[in-house]
Amino acid sequence: MLIDIVSVFPEYFDVVGLSLMGKARDKGLLSITTHNLRDWTHDVHHSVDDTPVGGGAGMVMKPEVWADCLDDLLNLTGPDDSDASPSAEDINGTTPSSAPSSAASPSSATSTAEARATATPILIFPNPSAPLFTQSEATRLSHAGHLVFGCGRYEGYDARVPEYYRGRGLDVREYSIGDYVLNGGEVAVAVMMEAIVRLLPGFMGNPESIVEESYTGRDPLLEHRQYTRPALWRGLEVPPVLLSGDHGRVDRYRRDEALSRTSRIRPDLIERLTCADLDKKDRATLRDLGWDVSGDRPRR
Repeated sequence: MLIDIVSVFPEYFDVVGLSLMGKARDKGLLSITTHNLRDWTHDVHHSVDDTPVGGGAGMVMKPEVWADCLDDLLNLTGPDDSDASPSAEDINGTTPSSAPSSAASPSSATSTAEARATATPILIFPNPSAPLFTQSEATRLSHAGHLVFGCGRYEGYDARVPEYYRGRGLDVREYSIGDYVLNGGEVAVAVMMEAIVRLLPGFMGNPESIVEESYTGRDPLLEHRQYTRPALWRGLEVPPVLLSGDHGRVDRYRRDEALSRTSRIRPDLIERLTCADLDKKDRATLRDLGWDVSGDRPRR
């Protein structure tokens, strides 16, 4: 997987060299390249924002800077727009560069350029006003060959940017990671990127560790609680059934706890289950938790 990240603070993504993501890069499972949006500006101040049309507080990121950057990364030719900024040399006499901010050897830079030219890109912008990013979306995106993340700042990016690239036939996604607002898109991109790339084949040392996680599978539930040794710690015991050695009982206990925790914390997930897919014990557990499972889907 090839990942490009555009930000005015590319140093935010130094963390991609850590832990499993860094190991995945070393193994060649993914290539992550950060780009400084200011490299595509054409004024002495390297401005990426302007005041909002119609008034209001804050600043909005300018579409022409984003367009110059994304046209380069997506190998697109922009229109001959008389309102566009000059594309040759800026007033400092330098040419905007699409070279990656992260260091790369000549051979790896060549392979990255080839992948960028051939893979079908998906353009992704975090946006608190957009649909929620979910595990299902992460799973779908984990099958993509090229992801381009754009990190907004200030009051966000000009709304015409995603609109324009959708009009050019690109797959453009906007996602929120929760009902709150951040200072910029960098943290949200880091969250989405980790949720996606950990699903790549070969990323996890033990692939079974992602099979029974929260929100995962045909009927996604919150995961059951996990324990390790010692069996007794500061007066708190591991549930005895987990020490029984009876795998059937252990599996049933964990399934019942997942149903119980989900019912209490995220009942909306229970409401999305299909009753026909539940076994007899699932239905009995849900009835004990106050759910009617006689219809197509559970209901209180």
